[in-house]
Amino acid sequence: MLKFYRQAILRWEKELASHDPYRFTRPFEWGWEWLRVGPIQGLPAQIPDSVPANIQLQILKQWNQRVLAGSDAFFSYQRVQDYRLDTIAGQRERVLRFTSAVPTPYPENNTVHARWYPANRGRAVIVLPQWNSDAEGHLGLCRIFQKFGIASLRLSMPYHDDRRPAHLQRAEYTVDSNIGRTIQAARQAVIDIRACLDWLELQGYESLGIVGTSLGSCYAFLAAAHESRLRVNAFNHVSPYFGDVVWTGMSTRHVRAGLETHLDQDGLREAWRVISPASYLPKMQGANKRNLLIWARYDPSFLPEFSREVLRSFRELRLDHQVRALPCGHYTTGQAPFKYMDAYHLTRFLARNL
Repeated sequence: MLKFYRQAILRWEKELASHDPYRFTRPFEWGWEWLRVGPIQGLPAQIPDSVPANIQLQILKQWNQRVLAGSDAFFSYQRVQDYRLDTIAGQRERVLRFTSAVPTPYPENNTVHARWYPANRGRAVIVLPQWNSDAEGHLGLCRIFQKFGIASLRLSMPYHDDRRPAHLQRAEYTVDSNIGRTIQAARQAVIDIRACLDWLELQGYESLGIVGTSLGSCYAFLAAAHESRLRVNAFNHVSPYFGDVVWTGMSTRHVRAGLETHLDQDGLREAWRVISPASYLPKMQGANKRNLLIWARYDPSFLPEFSREVLRSFRELRLDHQVRALPCGHYTTGQAPFKYMDAYHLTRFLARNL
């Protein structure tokens, strides 16, 4: 019976994944120009394309090591000065907007958008949806939190919905075959999260947390590891290495097709080590954080063996955490009845701990 159930979930996953017609493979790029603009320097001024891939990977691994040794500087930022809270025509909710502290060549992406759901009990969370979520994604979850006295800012991640450049059909630039741009998108997401925390503190919210799903879960973990203000963290789908998810996941096969012209799985794991949760697990020790880890037993995008590796690491490091396993896959987490289970676990955890 269990075998048939698993097969049914996987068929449902494939059917849901097929609804996106805009996936296509982009050519591989190292994206060195994206890595030269951050606070971690040391890259050669020019790295010609004629340099063999193994040498370029070695340069990138050395750069990763410098970032990991100074990750607090890598995720540092200048305080935002232009917060504004705008109304949305025909809706009750308002949206927080400000200029991202990480500029990119795409004007649309440089303005951060975060839907605001206030509450009056001094506790608030930042909510990050999944990769390629539209502007309405997770708003229902925010309204549930609000009913339980938890304010929330639903953050649009880099290159998503209102931040997506006009020439894109999807939010590809957050996860694609340009190595440097993918790293810079993650750095921008973390810094945008930190700027949202600044705004929440200005509004008088003192108990702060974060909820991230899928790609949002990865960004949430990077932020939590570098932010003492994030004491209550819910990670909805978990995996230790960014590269492993992209290499093995059902939803990123088109991205892998571009990457594997120059890298194998081990090389990709090293290339994106600076944006992998596993790299920052030790920073969570002794940080007095409460964490919820949710994973899906039949997930073809965040493979269950990767999720179990995260759970094992949390146990070995004795990090304060709770675990919930959903009897579904990745896309099906957003479908009934599993979305109600997910919302219940998230809301219950936040209401009890925030």
